[in-house]
Amino acid sequence: MEMKKLFYIGGVLAVLAIASFNEAFGAGECGKANPNMEALKLIPCASAAQDANAPVSSKCCAQVKTLGQNPKCLCAVMLSDTAKISGVDPNIAITIPKRCNLADRPVGYKCGPYTLP
Repeated sequence: MEMKKLFYIGGVLAVLAIASFNEAFGAGECGKANPNMEALKLIPCASAAQDANAPVSSKCCAQVKTLGQNPKCLCAVMLSDTAKISGVDPNIAITIPKRCNLADRPVGYKCGPYTLP
């Protein structure tokens, strides 16, 4: 009887551990993707995110368009540790969707202290 009780408690603890793991690493701003890893997709935007006068490449615009379908994710990527380490200026990065002339960009979306133009 004692062994059966321990097995039951162990099973319950395992279920709780799995549930909390999925919650902690499940649906964030970018779904199950990590914003720091998603930021790597924006490497073509590096110079445009540091210099407001730099041209924005078509590869950059394509990635921004894809990420911009989820404004929360785009925001999380722009403010990610990866972006900061890469020298991205959030004041400039936030202008990239407009500089790409994306008609369906989330105009007015609040991204931390920044607002998408």
